[in-house]
Amino acid sequence: MRRLVLASGSPARRWLLESAGLTPEVVVSHVDEDGTDHLPPYEAVAALAQRKGRAVAARLDGPAALILACDSMLEFGPERWSKAASPDEVVRRWRLMRGGRGLLHTGHYLLDAATGREETRTDTAVVSFGSPTDEEIEAYAGTPEALQVAGPFTLEGRSAPWIDSIEGSYGTVTGVSLSLLRRMLAAMGVPMTEMWQ
Repeated sequence: MRRLVLASGSPARRWLLESAGLTPEVVVSHVDEDGTDHLPPYEAVAALAQRKGRAVAARLDGPAALILACDSMLEFGPERWSKAASPDEVVRRWRLMRGGRGLLHTGHYLLDAATGREETRTDTAVVSFGSPTDEEIEAYAGTPEALQVAGPFTLEGRSAPWIDSIEGSYGTVTGVSLSLLRRMLAAMGVPMTEMWQ
């Protein structure tokens, strides 16, 4: 079994990998996420994922690892959102999102430290939002979850009742597309089954 390092502190990403039989070692990148505003959102998340993965790779010791880094962003009309900075920002975004549709982009970066081979890809899902009341939005904005996720929303948390549907990969919305990861591993000559614990 190859060593897998997840360059993210996201509990959802770790849970997705573990549910697929993988055992990631978590190393948070702590990189600056600015400087990508000039890029389209689907390119920005790829660039940020690459930045995170390379930063973690530079700090790793021990056996050569496969390093996976991801970054997510919601594109909603002309807006592009990662995590909200305040409850007020959560309220503003949800008032815009309710009843609408957005594109959730997740950039994936995979580095095989043994060979130096890299793969960078982005997957996109369409998210249709329900219509929470102002009171429900304000209640959600007061939860810790609201400041910890891109959008801000999740498919399995407190905002889940107001996600009407998604078109695309569940994992892309949650933080890592397992099907895309399988294809990236295959491009490196690593079958997904070799990553199982």
